[in-house]
Amino acid sequence: MKPRLVILLAVGAFFLSQQNAAAQIQKGNVLIGGNISNINLDLGTGKNFALSISPKAAWFIKDNLAVGGYVNFGLNTAKNAGTGINYGVGGLGRYYFGREMVDLLRHARFFMEANAGIEGYNPAVGDNTNGFGFGAGPGIAYFVTPNIGLEALVKYNGIVGFGTAPTSNNINIGFGFQIYLPSKKIREVGEEVKEQRR
Repeated sequence: MKPRLVILLAVGAFFLSQQNAAAQIQKGNVLIGGNISNINLDLGTGKNFALSISPKAAWFIKDNLAVGGYVNFGLNTAKNAGTGINYGVGGLGRYYFGREMVDLLRHARFFMEANAGIEGYNPAVGDNTNGFGFGAGPGIAYFVTPNIGLEALVKYNGIVGFGTAPTSNNINIGFGFQIYLPSKKIREVGEEVKEQRR
């Protein structure tokens, strides 16, 4: 690498490291990432396995407020008990509390997330429910870099609909990460891709 390029990258990294978490949750920015929850890997004779993933994407329509969509998929297997599946797709909203309201850690922000959509809970054994799904709960995002946040989320999830049980509900603890991209940067990358295709 040329020395001039190294210096330019070092200066850029320094300025990025001086940004605070508020810069990434401004109007026009984009959130892309997901959460993992319900992790269970039985190392004994039961051979149980459970995992739920929830990719999501949202756009900040104003500072601290993002709206977007999510997809849920969960799998639960057990020896001699079959496989259960959970699914969901719908819209979500997130509100990040301002620094003047809560300032526990320098690079952390509390948020509330709510969602609504079509969901199903279909265990291999027991009652199932498919229909309207909804959820809400608090979380905390810790920005390890200006554009990447690790997070924990505690959420109540419910489903009202059809199946052997008319309702289903649970409290879920999830961990994950989100990438926060300025919309200007996304447009620049899009333009670079178009240029490369020509």
